[in-house]
Amino acid sequence: MTMTETARDTSVMAEEALLSRSDDLLADFDRGFRMFHEFVTGCRSLYDVGLAVTVFGSARFDEHHRYYRLARDLGRELAQRGYGVVTGGGPGIMEAANRGAREGGGLSIGCNIILPHEQKPNPYLDRVVNFDYFFVRKVMLVKYSEAFVLMPGGYGTLDEIFETVTLVQTGKIRHFPIVAMGRDYWQGMLDFISDTMFREGTAGEGEVGGFVVTDSVLESVDHIDQVVKGAAASVGR
Repeated sequence: MTMTETARDTSVMAEEALLSRSDDLLADFDRGFRMFHEFVTGCRSLYDVGLAVTVFGSARFDEHHRYYRLARDLGRELAQRGYGVVTGGGPGIMEAANRGAREGGGLSIGCNIILPHEQKPNPYLDRVVNFDYFFVRKVMLVKYSEAFVLMPGGYGTLDEIFETVTLVQTGKIRHFPIVAMGRDYWQGMLDFISDTMFREGTAGEGEVGGFVVTDSVLESVDHIDQVVKGAAASVGR
C-alpha cells in the first residue's frame, strides 16, 4: 500500500469514527481537536485569496465532455474578471474550472477532500488545502467565496447546493449569488422545487434571491459581478 493510499484510508476511518456512536469521550475530544486544527489550517491557507468564486460539479466528466468545456470557459472568464476560482480540487468539473482559471491568469485554488476513490488534487492548482472532514471543507468553500456556480454533478454537488441555499434562505450569508449552469440537467430539480415544494408550502418563491439558471458563461459572470459589486458599493456608502 502506498503512502497516499494509507492517508486516504486513515481519513475515511477518521470520519467514519466521528459519525459512529462512541462511549469514549476522550476519543471524541481528540477528534474535536483534529477538526479545530483543520479549521485553523484552512483559514491560514485561504484568508488572503481576495475575491473568489467557488465552482461545484461532478468529478466524473473528462476533458472531452461538454460540461468540462463549459466549466473551463467559466473558470477562464472568472479569472479574467479578477476572481480567484475555488473548487473541491479534484478531477472533472473541478479540474476544468481550475484549468480555465490558470489559463485566464487568475488564482486557482483547491479544497481537496481525501477519499479512497476518485478524489486527488488536479494538476491545475496554485494552492491546495487537504481536508479529512467534509463539513470543515464546506465551511471553507463558503467562507472565502463571493458566489457559487453549480455545474452538473451528483450527490456531493446536491449536498453543496442545498446547504448553501439553506444558508442564504436563513440569512446566514447575504449578497451571495448562486448560478446553476446546465439548464437541461437541472430542470427536473427546478420543476420539483416549483411544482411540489412551493405548492406544498415547504419552501417559498423569492426566499432565495439572486439564483440564476443559465447555459451562458457571460450571463453567469455578469450576474456575479452585478451582485458582488453592488453589495460592495452599498457597504461603501
